[in-house]
Amino acid sequence: MKVLQEEQRVTVMEGPWTPVDVIKQIVDEGNQEDPFYVMDLGEVVNRYHRWKELMPRVEPFYAVKCNDDKLLVSTLAALGAGFDCASKAEIELITSLGVKPDRIIFANPAKMASHIRYSAAAGVDLMTFDSEIELLKIKQHMPHAQLVIRIRCDAAVAQCPLGIKFGCDPVAEAPRLLKLAAVLGLEVVGVSFHVGSGAADTEVYARGVQWARALFTAATRAGHHMRLLDVGGGFAGGSHSCLAQVAQVINNALETHFPERSVRIIAEPGRYFAAAAYTLATMVHAKREVTSKDNANEDETHTMYFVNDGVYGSFNCVLYDHQQVVAEPLIPSRAAPRPCSVWGPSCDALDCVLPSAFLPPQPAGAWLVWRDMGAYTLPVASPFNGFPVPRVVPVVRAALWAVLKDLWPLTEAHFVQSVPAAGPQSPPPSPSSPSPPSPTPSHSSEPSPSSSPPPIAALDDHHSRLVFVECALK
Repeated sequence: MKVLQEEQRVTVMEGPWTPVDVIKQIVDEGNQEDPFYVMDLGEVVNRYHRWKELMPRVEPFYAVKCNDDKLLVSTLAALGAGFDCASKAEIELITSLGVKPDRIIFANPAKMASHIRYSAAAGVDLMTFDSEIELLKIKQHMPHAQLVIRIRCDAAVAQCPLGIKFGCDPVAEAPRLLKLAAVLGLEVVGVSFHVGSGAADTEVYARGVQWARALFTAATRAGHHMRLLDVGGGFAGGSHSCLAQVAQVINNALETHFPERSVRIIAEPGRYFAAAAYTLATMVHAKREVTSKDNANEDETHTMYFVNDGVYGSFNCVLYDHQQVVAEPLIPSRAAPRPCSVWGPSCDALDCVLPSAFLPPQPAGAWLVWRDMGAYTLPVASPFNGFPVPRVVPVVRAALWAVLKDLWPLTEAHFVQSVPAAGPQSPPPSPSSPSPPSPTPSHSSEPSPSSSPPPIAALDDHHSRLVFVECALK
């Protein structure tokens, strides 16, 4: 096992706290003007265990495109998850963490030839296809691939429909492609489908599983040895979402159509693991009062709030992912909410986060909190107009760290011990101060009694370190 270090350390939190408490502490420490995230590592771990509890037959292969934060994928790797990669770079990231190739599926049905060759060199043999041209390409560049045919199976309602781009028709096209693969000497080992990202229709999974069963039969007749079913993604990830209903649908469908335990069942959840683990904090740096006429031709005052993150940054999810974001004042107010809009920091008029909302009056310098912001935000964010992409402050409860310590070979030197506090705390060491020697590895999650806990690591402290773990998984 190998420890990889980046810029920030994970903060081990003592006592009761919430992500909003952490945001308040960071803001209260002052000199904070840029947007930032608080990542609750415990949310990721809890969701992993919840998944295993509700769908024990289904192995989660995390969709890396959803959020490729190294700490997030490293945590899932340490827990034993697999990974859905869509490109050479994603395969490179996941294998660099020590994840074995058999825990990766190259789930992009339309791959570039150089990416197929890289996948072959990396030992990632499992990959999807949905067309004749893809089969011919794979035959040329990776004839030993273990293929999974991607069929179209659309939910009636989905946040991001995918069937318009990927997936062959399960009745008209799939049987012919299975026969062609056999003629080419390629091995098809399974069936995959994706109902659409953020699907609201749960029964669609049962339809996909039923179609897959029929294709298993057709593939066996064509000479393929079928042994994998991939039920794709589409699982909701918000704080108030529930996995139980869709889990029941999938479990029942599997027992009906795939009762044999010889078939490996996987899925490609993305936002389920990522969304609720990240809370975004933005600052109101400017405001403007505008007056317009309402439907009764009466004057109506509307407040425009300008914040330090926008649609070219974290809120790209508003345009790309069709996400409905909600702003909450960091400091509660009893003042009556008033009509307003929220705008990003760039000079583009398209940079509108919320065109219409209601908030209590906010002064310049006030902070807004945005929950469930971990999915399809950071990977797409850009520093357009010179505004920085928000940094991530990862936190973990001390009790949870005491459990995870056996998975990660970390010592106190890799983590910051902290508690949410309103009073002054010990400042971080001066950049000119020599670094203390690494302590002897310890299995204790308690802070040293001789040192007072420092505050949450300052976002501009370049001497901080974020610890990632490279695990040799089973």
